Amino acid sequence: RLLQGDVGSGKTLVAFMALLIAVEAKGQGVLMAPTEILARQHLEGLQPLAEAAGVSLALLTGRDKGKDRLAKLQALHTGLTDILIGTHAVFQSDVAFCDLRLVVVDEQHRFGVRQRLELGRKGDRPDVLVMTATPIPRTLALTAYGDMDITRLIGKPAGRKPVETRVMPLEKLHQIVDALERAVSQGKRAYWVCPLVEESDFIDKTAAEARFSTLQARFGPKVGLVHGRMKGPEKDAVMAQFKNGELSILVSTTVIEVGVDVPEASIMIIENAERFGLAQLHQLRGRVGRGTDASSCVLVYDGVLGEIAAARLKIMRETEDGFI
Repeated sequence: RLLQGDVGSGKTLVAFMALLIAVEAKGQGVLMAPTEILARQHLEGLQPLAEAAGVSLALLTGRDKGKDRLAKLQALHTGLTDILIGTHAVFQSDVAFCDLRLVVVDEQHRFGVRQRLELGRKGDRPDVLVMTATPIPRTLALTAYGDMDITRLIGKPAGRKPVETRVMPLEKLHQIVDALERAVSQGKRAYWVCPLVEESDFIDKTAAEARFSTLQARFGPKVGLVHGRMKGPEKDAVMAQFKNGELSILVSTTVIEVGVDVPEASIMIIENAERFGLAQLHQLRGRVGRGTDASSCVLVYDGVLGEIAAARLKIMRETEDGFI
């Protein structure tokens, strides 16, 4: 079954309730996410609910090595672990379940067909629930030809406010930073997304590391940096600082694109927005507007916009619905 729900609509909770049904039937479940940041966030969010229900959760990622990994695999194989949460690590050949009944794939468009099949083979024809917020062409093709039932999750949790989206040229960067300074002084938190990790000789676009340096010069220790080349513990530490309010601004690449949930963050600035696709822009904007504060998203473009890029940013400004 394909569960389609817009960003922030509550797909994870629906998935967890389905996993609990599998456990209640004396089976096991697995939830696979595309990034370690998202997998760890799922664990943190679901752990209190699992403890209240008397269900055991475990996390398996590429970071697990040696004795720790063996202990987790043993607990899974003997049935001590009810629900496994993890990244691509969960479908590796040495991962064996006691009785896998339900496979949940979060952000299914980030995985290959074979990867999902590998995970499905870990049990005796387990049920499969795939989830997405972005109905990109492959998802639509899967729906049409993949013999997949569809459930749509309409609406968002109570209290969510629409995200105000603006499109601005890069030459107004000083205005954006001034406004950001006012917002940070009021205790607000912001994401600043760049398309590259470091400057490239071939692509003349501002990179995350360069933007981090310029913002750090203005805001000091309130700015953090996270990107895919960092080691897991480094990323965890920065994300934790942003989540608990030690950092006010998080500069990142698209590593925070899917699922990252910090309700206190209410500002999203996407630099070189003309270089991102609609699905990516929609996912990135979905990182804000998750709390009770009014949220805003600024799409910053560089140079003269082409016809397609202009149309893309216009759509983002005019609608929040990912299924139009």
